[in-house]
Amino acid sequence: MKKLLTFLIILIVGFSPKTKADEGMWLPLFVERLNYVDMQKMGLHLTADEIYSINHSSLKDAIIIFGGGCTGEIVSPEGLIFTNHHCGYGAIQSHSTIEHDYLTDGFWAMNKKEELRNDRLPAKFLVRVEDVTDKVLKELNDTMTEEERANKIRETGKKITDEAIAGTHYDGYVRGFFASNEFYLFVYETFLDVRLVGAPPSSIGKFGADTDNWMWPRHTGDFSIFRVYTAPDGKPAEFSENNIPLKSKYFLPISIAGVEKGDFAMVMGYPGSTQRYLSSWGVDQAVNESNPTVVSIRDVKLKIMREYMDNDAAVRIQYSSKYARIANYWKYFIGQTRMLKRLNVADKKREQELAFKTWVDANAARKAKYGEALTLLEDGVKEKQAYNLSEIYYNEAIARGSEILGFARRFSKLQKALDEKPLNQKTIDEEIAKIKESLPGYFKDYYEPVDLKMLGSMLDMYYKNIPKNQQPAIMADIYKKYKGNFQAYADEVFEKSVFACPDKVNALLAKPKSKTIKEDPAMKLIQAFLDLRPAVEPLQKSASEKAGKGERLYIAGLREMSPDKTFYPDANSTMRLSYGQVLDYYPADGVHYDFTTHLSGVIEKEDPSNWEFVVHEKLKKLFNDKDFGPYGENGDIVTCFITNNDITGGNSGSPVLNGNGELIGLAFDGNWEAMSGDIAFEPELQRTICVDARYVLFIIDKFAGASNLIKELTIVKERH
Repeated sequence: MKKLLTFLIILIVGFSPKTKADEGMWLPLFVERLNYVDMQKMGLHLTADEIYSINHSSLKDAIIIFGGGCTGEIVSPEGLIFTNHHCGYGAIQSHSTIEHDYLTDGFWAMNKKEELRNDRLPAKFLVRVEDVTDKVLKELNDTMTEEERANKIRETGKKITDEAIAGTHYDGYVRGFFASNEFYLFVYETFLDVRLVGAPPSSIGKFGADTDNWMWPRHTGDFSIFRVYTAPDGKPAEFSENNIPLKSKYFLPISIAGVEKGDFAMVMGYPGSTQRYLSSWGVDQAVNESNPTVVSIRDVKLKIMREYMDNDAAVRIQYSSKYARIANYWKYFIGQTRMLKRLNVADKKREQELAFKTWVDANAARKAKYGEALTLLEDGVKEKQAYNLSEIYYNEAIARGSEILGFARRFSKLQKALDEKPLNQKTIDEEIAKIKESLPGYFKDYYEPVDLKMLGSMLDMYYKNIPKNQQPAIMADIYKKYKGNFQAYADEVFEKSVFACPDKVNALLAKPKSKTIKEDPAMKLIQAFLDLRPAVEPLQKSASEKAGKGERLYIAGLREMSPDKTFYPDANSTMRLSYGQVLDYYPADGVHYDFTTHLSGVIEKEDPSNWEFVVHEKLKKLFNDKDFGPYGENGDIVTCFITNNDITGGNSGSPVLNGNGELIGLAFDGNWEAMSGDIAFEPELQRTICVDARYVLFIIDKFAGASNLIKELTIVKERH
């Protein structure tokens, strides 16, 4: 028995007491304690204080949360931001019209007056991180239910945050780590005036599009440029003509010395979410049901959009950003499912769980403390299974399906305010004002025929795939009345609803009536689905509480079981650092992928008949003339390179830095062979795909002729 226990622990801990250096998304706060020696050995020349400091400017002051879910970096003294093209895509699309199609043609501000204002595009700078674990844990005890525990964590976290930001213009929050075994306070400074400065045409910034997405070799110039503006006193402010460019606390120099195999590479950014501690039952559910269901729904949505986008340039512009958002994780879930199966991730998880169970059962105290962990994890997944399919369909096909349903739902508060006795005119006026403010942006990117077909198709899928006892009664009524033709029903909804037409919406807002809103067919439909939510919520609560407690105990037990191992927490949209090397890989037997791609590869992939692989005439001329300026090497120019850094969604736009803290590229993707990486890191296969800084500057300088931007940058030409 003792030999078996030793063997099983080796399975989980591995033969080295430390995690591989290229695995892990680490809190910069702890770099000096956990990672610094390893990083120095690999080629880091900065001090830990130069990476993260609250006493003076450091790398952290150049790294921002860009918009709602990407990373950006400051690259000049005047608040210039580099991020990915796909991160700036929504802003680029919002400014695009048939007359000024910046998606197709690109955009370049040749001076600051030409930079374009964006609404709701914040830039968040991290001010500091504080370990508040002790403060939170002292408010918790083992007699609490999971709901009581969660409420106390929220209450305590808010109190800690309020005290930390009192008297400042900062914002912040407390986040749980290791499944709420540890807690950290994050304080931010948020700037609201962020303007579009430059973007290459999509034939460069989106080259390869869906075909090449998540693939290596890659040849995409995935970058865009923005600028942070402040009030004259340097504080955050809403857009104003009086605002000035940010005076950067820290900005990144850019190296054009090139990359070589084995070079140190560090990524700093805001990875969104990983599930490295997911149970084997969770993996099985993802592979067998969750992922394939999301893919099948999104596949239909994408085909509907593509049909209309290909036939109308205006619709292409309207739906480009929506299409890209759906397509990105449509392909992601295809790849993740494939690789979870191929790499036997569920079996590896089962081995880990067996090792844990053996360790727990060998000691009475451990059994009392952690004995229910795996049972809770299994029960949580099994309980979720009862409603998992209908929940996915609700989220993907109903809540995020036809836009008319979500738009109708915006009027719920107004409808309730109109029913209140006595009437509160102030509330009514406020709701009307909110809706009116959103109308131009909503209808600018809305095409009724797309949404009409979307409604019919999504309802048809929902009816055919969800157990009838989990559907709202209205679905059976529709099926009976329209003889199973949900498209005919959708036609009638759009004919009668006020929410499909801006003129009808404005007429309603001019003379708002509760009955008009309540009896609208789109509102009645979405309300029927919303009325089901109270029945699902107790099931969700029970399943999530069991799974949450199980995960918390499991992770705590794993860390106790392996005290010499350096564990890292799952990503949760907080600043992280990962480090590794520029490195090639072998994706399959007899196949080798080099660590760089080149502009010559762009020319080789050209296909004028396929919009994904169109090559701009000016780019071809620059290549044929070998007009690369200082950015080329050996008669070509590197477009992209790969590293073995550990990243995930949210790291898009993150700076890739050399040992001197100089920008050598922008991270923008992972590779197909390691799509299971959010759940299980595969060191031999997992790669980060980066656009090379030399290609970025080449496009800005030689392609766009935006020398005004080049002059802002600090460019390092030699390796040192």
